[in-house]
Amino acid sequence: MIIFSTQHIMAQSFNTAEKKLILSGDTTKMLKVTQVSDPGELKILTTASSNINPEDPLIPVLARRMQLAMLADPKRPGVGIAAPQVGINRNIIWVQRFDKEGLPFELFLNPQITWKSALLRKGREGCLSIADTVGQVVRHHTIRLIYTTINGAHKEEIIEGFTAVILQHETDHLHGILFPVRLKEQDAKSYHSLTEKLDFMVEKLEPRL
Repeated sequence: MIIFSTQHIMAQSFNTAEKKLILSGDTTKMLKVTQVSDPGELKILTTASSNINPEDPLIPVLARRMQLAMLADPKRPGVGIAAPQVGINRNIIWVQRFDKEGLPFELFLNPQITWKSALLRKGREGCLSIADTVGQVVRHHTIRLIYTTINGAHKEEIIEGFTAVILQHETDHLHGILFPVRLKEQDAKSYHSLTEKLDFMVEKLEPRL
């Protein structure tokens, strides 16, 4: 049984300002990707987002414009994007499913990670909102995710590997967390490496005295 939080049940539709942005300009074109270099946009990127009513009629418009923004650079297309990255603090993300045949892009509404594995992995990450910056980020190898589809279906999945990494990166955006924050957090921790060939590890927990 999937139990959704009160926050999910009480999700609201887009407000007036959000509707104006979603419908701004040519709605068949991408929305601008917010950047940390702009103080106003940085505030959006570091603000926690709220759930969206899955029945809001503007979701397909926003989703299309988000996807276009994600894939705007044909030489370096993104593999995920969150609504705050186009100026909308709502819990909506696109993620490419490297765990499915054909590597499809899927839209997740109100995603929530409810469990993370002790097994960790380190991998190279960048961000559409942070130009020319990459880092080796430690993420959980496997997660449990609950979410709503654009068709209104409630789902729960166990997801692992690179797709789980992307989902963690994008859901961090929904909490106002950028990947450089994760880099600083992991620098303060110790890890046990499980193999010399693959970047799998578990956090080293120091005994309490």
